[in-house]
Amino acid sequence: MARTLSLIVRNLLFTIVVPGLGGAWVPWWILMRQGRAATPAAWEAAPVIVAGVVLYGWCAWNFAAVGRGTPGVWDAPSRLVAAGPYRWVRNPIYVAALLVVLGEAWLFMSLWLLAYAGAMAVFFHLFVTGYEERTLRRRFGRPYLEYRQLVPRWIPRPPRRGLAASRRIDRCASIDGHG
Repeated sequence: MARTLSLIVRNLLFTIVVPGLGGAWVPWWILMRQGRAATPAAWEAAPVIVAGVVLYGWCAWNFAAVGRGTPGVWDAPSRLVAAGPYRWVRNPIYVAALLVVLGEAWLFMSLWLLAYAGAMAVFFHLFVTGYEERTLRRRFGRPYLEYRQLVPRWIPRPPRRGLAASRRIDRCASIDGHG
C-alpha cells in the first residue's frame, strides 16, 4: 500500500512540475507577455487540448501500472512499457504535450504558442534520439530493439495485426530493466 501511494504521489508531483510547467505555465506566460488578456478565440480547439490531457493521463497510468515508475528520467519505469498508447507510438507523452500546446495555440490563435510548439517538437526529437533511445537500448536490450521495429517513433499507427506481432509487443512489455 505504501509503495502504491508513493508511486501515485511521485506521478502527481511529476505531472504538476513538468507537464504543468511546459503545458500550462509557459503558454500562459507567453500569452501574458504580449500585454493583453488571453481570450479564447476558437473553442473548437478544446477537444484537441482535452485529447492531449487524456492521452498524457493514460501514459502516466501505464508508466505506473505497467512500468512501476514515472515519466521522469530520474524515476523511470523499471519495466519496458509497450502497453496502451505505447502499442501505437513509442513517444505518446510527447505527442500528448504537443497536442495540448498546439490546441492552446489554436484556442488563443497565437503564433507565439505555435512557435513554442515547434520548439518543443525539435527539443523532443533531439532528446528522444540523443538520450532516451540510447538509454532504453542499454537498459532493455533486444526487446527494446524489437519494440522499435514494431512501433513508430512519432506518427501513431494501429498495432500490427497478427498473433506473432502482438506476442512480440507483449513480450517486450514484460521485460524488466533490472537485469
